Amino acid sequence: MHPQIADPSIVTSTSITEAAQEHSASCVAGLADLQPGSPISRDLALRLIRCGDNDLPALLAAARSAKKNFKPGVITYSRKVFIPLTNLCRDYCGYCIFRRDPGDPGAHTMTPDEVLAVARAGEKLGCTEALFSLGDKPELLFPQMRETLRHLGYKSTLHYLEAMCELVLRETSLLPHPNPGLLSAEWIARLAAVSPSMGLMLETTSRALLARGAAHDNAPDKVPAKRLRTIEEAGKQRVPFTTGLLIGIGETPEDRVDTLLAIRNLHQRYGHIQEVIVQNFRVKPAIPMAHAPEPSQGEMLRAVAVTRLLMPNVNIQAPPNLNAPYYEELLDAGINDWGGISPLTPDYINPEKPWPHLEQLRRRTESKGLQLRQRLPVYAEFVPALVARPGLLAEKLQAARGAGDLAKEDLAKEDRAKEDRAKENAA
Repeated sequence: MHPQIADPSIVTSTSITEAAQEHSASCVAGLADLQPGSPISRDLALRLIRCGDNDLPALLAAARSAKKNFKPGVITYSRKVFIPLTNLCRDYCGYCIFRRDPGDPGAHTMTPDEVLAVARAGEKLGCTEALFSLGDKPELLFPQMRETLRHLGYKSTLHYLEAMCELVLRETSLLPHPNPGLLSAEWIARLAAVSPSMGLMLETTSRALLARGAAHDNAPDKVPAKRLRTIEEAGKQRVPFTTGLLIGIGETPEDRVDTLLAIRNLHQRYGHIQEVIVQNFRVKPAIPMAHAPEPSQGEMLRAVAVTRLLMPNVNIQAPPNLNAPYYEELLDAGINDWGGISPLTPDYINPEKPWPHLEQLRRRTESKGLQLRQRLPVYAEFVPALVARPGLLAEKLQAARGAGDLAKEDLAKEDRAKEDRAKENAA
């Protein structure tokens, strides 16, 4: 009687257990070899982002350690007003409730008076950031938007945005931070003259999400290569830039890692990524993805922790309103910033998720032994290069940095650095 040869296509419970144990062991071993401040490899990131629940505490501990090595003891936020300049947009993303077509209920383009009224109200409440959000080039699709712009006296949405950033900069103490979508080299330069920083979420590098019925079907501005070009051009011009990934929109864990690596590669080349946002998809009843599953808390924590370990010396943010009440867990995963929080305006992108009260956020942050501090829309490490340039923006930025919680510490550091350089020159 011949021995029976096992069918290689049959997966036994023993083989599954052994594979899981081997994967777990490889995760733990990889974490044990981490060096402070050194980014992890793609291979380790892929293992960690899929790590089991038993290994999650070790992953979070490694991320916390990396954050502590980067910016110990402090969690920052930006006090802002949200200015939805126009919600008309030519993209139809499956997860977006912000965008409108002309004639839709709630479709609106703000007037200069409306923009200035919101900015001045925010100024009275101690805000320093005017976050401009808007649809991507709606005039290319909608003749109604072209007519609105003609009536306002502008050739394009970007011309109007530029003028409104300058208006807020001149008439208030707020600093504009525009999120206008794809930009040419010329428009990055023009907007950089009226705003100290700007942003564009990369979201994902997965082209699979452009397929019919996927999240970015009928969204011409969400082609990953186009978004990467904008982010790279900002780097070439040394513009402090906010970007990030959106998880739970149909991408795989491997896609998440590759998106983060694309951001890391650009930052290593140009040093301009001031902040990486890890944002989780939230279901809304009126969107095409209304029945799509949201990412779990575990997925979010793994994504944040792996982001911290891939970019140990970059500011990492996760929106608190999209993750309530799990604030402490996000702190454990290695964030060092809560992002923009408004005492005045709602989150127009996620209107069903209100901002936390600052006092609540302060208590929850301090419960982890961390201090909550207000920052400007541009991070302190990018400010010296900006104030060295002559012009209105530098003047306004210099004045704003003297008013925030971080300003005195930041100025003191700069003064000490100047004294050290003077001593070196004298020697």
